[in-house]
Amino acid sequence: MPDSGNNVRRFVALVGETAFRARLAELGARTGGPGLSARALQQRHAAELILGRILARGRAATGPERTIAALAGKLADAAVSLTKPARARLQARIAQCLAGDHTLMPLLHLARTAQAHEARGFGVAWTGLADGTAHDLVISRDGSTAELVCDVVSAEAGRSVHRGAWFAFVDRLNPDLSAWLAAHPGRYLLKMTLPEGLSGTEAEGVLHERVMGLLRNARRSDAEPQVVLKLDPLVMAAAANQTALLEGLRAEFGPEAHLAVTAPPAGSGGSMFVMAARAGREDEVAGAIARHCEPMTGRLSGTRPGILSLLVEDVGRGEWRRLRDRLEIEGAARGFLTGNAARAVVCVQCLSRLELFGEAPPDAAPDGELRFRNPSHPAARDAALAAAVTSTV
Repeated sequence: MPDSGNNVRRFVALVGETAFRARLAELGARTGGPGLSARALQQRHAAELILGRILARGRAATGPERTIAALAGKLADAAVSLTKPARARLQARIAQCLAGDHTLMPLLHLARTAQAHEARGFGVAWTGLADGTAHDLVISRDGSTAELVCDVVSAEAGRSVHRGAWFAFVDRLNPDLSAWLAAHPGRYLLKMTLPEGLSGTEAEGVLHERVMGLLRNARRSDAEPQVVLKLDPLVMAAAANQTALLEGLRAEFGPEAHLAVTAPPAGSGGSMFVMAARAGREDEVAGAIARHCEPMTGRLSGTRPGILSLLVEDVGRGEWRRLRDRLEIEGAARGFLTGNAARAVVCVQCLSRLELFGEAPPDAAPDGELRFRNPSHPAARDAALAAAVTSTV
């Protein structure tokens, strides 16, 4: 069995244990709060926090931890084979991923892509690190080769109401809302329609003032081009159970709704304030994925078949399944493959954190990723490349 602790130590050595522990301390300070934004940050930086736990205890305790440790070890293995300048290039990329709002996911995606193709019988060259090529990897098998470009796309690019902005808005509103609820005990449901979406601190501030203005003036509704508010009594039978309540609200308002519950401490008589927000249009996550493919083609040399591998971030478990089950990603990817920008692309590969963390179907894709082959590419029927390019849908 691979030594997870050793894999993590070898990876941390690339950037320095002092620097890595400083990063963990920074993340601990940023994610230690009680709000939604802190929990979202914990999820965003899950890989770094996992590596920190393994480093502390010397071993991996769960399947996802073992998977992340193995990918970290894969990067450490790659470093051994690199020249000194190339190793410095990798170390600089790791340091960049451990700074600010960046995460390790782009590098872990690169390592997972190399690992997956080796498991399929391909030779893998890390040309991006070794030679500074615009593409990341070159795979080869039985005389056939292909270039791979790896990148990360956020599902937020396809949403008009950003989850990060919603979390920040709820955290900002909660203290004022709790104070209002203490003075006006009861159970309330605030329905919100946001025709212009929600993104950024300025929009959060405007929405905060709208909601509090509605409550201060004891109004039941407010309608402006930016926001439509409607305050009703909360009458759902499941209101006493927050989990069941959220499930009921999700069923009523749809999977794309943004929900939040504010409830004072126990003993306050069961008061509760629920918010359910929807954008003015449907999310276009699959479209955002397809749009992200076009600039990736600029990193292909054009001398070999090209494969685009995208890690889709900021997508929930249920949302990922819906995107697959409704064939939204397939439709968008195949639409991209019919365009001129995709002439050098033989396949588009997509995966989420579920696949990267090694989770199993049905939430994760059955083959560890979604693949969409470009039937018009000359290499589409190359038997040697089949394991990398054959469509999974």
